Amino acid sequence: MAHFIDRRLNSKGKSTLNRQRFLKRYKQQIKRAVSDAVGERSVTDVDSGEHISIPKRDISEPLFHTGKGGKRSVVHPGNDQFTTGDRIDRPPPQGGQGAGQGEAGNSGEGEDDFTFSISKDEYLDLLFEDLALPNLKNSQFDQVVQYESYRAGYQTDGVPTNLDIVRSLKGSMARRVALTAANRRKLRECEEEFERLKADKHDNTLALLELEKTIAELKAKIAGVPFIDTFDLRFKNYARKPVPTSKAVMFCLMDVSGSMDQATKDMAKRFYILLYLFLSRTYKNVEVVYIRHHTQAKEVDEQEFFYSQETGGTIVSSALKLMDEIIRERYQDSDWNIYGAQASDGDNWADDSPHCREILMKNILPVTRYFAYIEITERQHQSLWREYQSVEEARPNFVCKHIISVNDIYPVFRELFERTNEHSGVDN
Repeated sequence: MAHFIDRRLNSKGKSTLNRQRFLKRYKQQIKRAVSDAVGERSVTDVDSGEHISIPKRDISEPLFHTGKGGKRSVVHPGNDQFTTGDRIDRPPPQGGQGAGQGEAGNSGEGEDDFTFSISKDEYLDLLFEDLALPNLKNSQFDQVVQYESYRAGYQTDGVPTNLDIVRSLKGSMARRVALTAANRRKLRECEEEFERLKADKHDNTLALLELEKTIAELKAKIAGVPFIDTFDLRFKNYARKPVPTSKAVMFCLMDVSGSMDQATKDMAKRFYILLYLFLSRTYKNVEVVYIRHHTQAKEVDEQEFFYSQETGGTIVSSALKLMDEIIRERYQDSDWNIYGAQASDGDNWADDSPHCREILMKNILPVTRYFAYIEITERQHQSLWREYQSVEEARPNFVCKHIISVNDIYPVFRELFERTNEHSGVDN
């Protein structure tokens, strides 16, 4: 029997295969924990790893045991406290139940939740799973490079997880047949000759001894051929090929006026950091254009977009005008997929809101694949929201979402970019 031993080195003594199986098995619980963790992180810590806790009851294994068999008659004691239909209150939590819940008690026992850490890559994979840019068209094949894996035959080396056992055993059998065929044929002839001389009435002792020696040598040669050799091993080969996609640009518009307090700005930054991580991790060479605005709009770099302290009044149309100008100057080519995301607290000069709707309807939305407006406020919606709602009703590629607290950011983000059959991310 052949034994295949996995001698790959795993960091810190961890088993890579077992970890992958564990993450796959408890994927739903881990995804819920990752979703809850987004709102609890600081703006600068959105893309790091995470500590995940899973309740002990979720990872406990079912047990089978032998009960009392046979036919039995049991007499139970009477009940002097409850009657049919009574409702029994849930007992209060007791100490010793684990997971740090409840108050101290003098009885009871339990187990703490199972806690483990996931890496940055595992965290981001779970965070952006099943998300895609809506309506991305295959109009140009030189920018957004995506890859898919496909089977590409076999190779003679690889990792043990890709080992094809059947193919390897077939190779082993073919090698052993090729190396031992001549000896087996000669062995068969010697055995037939031995039986013939043995049945002969003449004295053939010397010939029989010589044949016995030859037969033993041939059997030793045949047995000396190993059952399996490294030459026989065949590993499944997977290659990656680029999937035709197209050029894309994402416009990020953020209101930095005086009405945007620090908490609102932090929530807007969280949304845009998620968007940036999603784009940079999922797509290659997607261009991002950052626009900050108060009464005037300005195209800025990533550092200034997230950390500049500049502020002022509020004229939202200035950002939309600048976006329109940039599109005309740099992205007028029909091969570009243009996206927009705007975050604001909804405060705007009242006479400017209808102008914003006009710019969107006439200039921006006809050339964009998707435009998302995020309003971050606890106040009543103002004129900008009402104008944008009319745009949402008229244009399928425009959507408005409302965020009140930090915990709303990730669910809204998933709603905006969740992969669907209609918007699969890349049209074929």
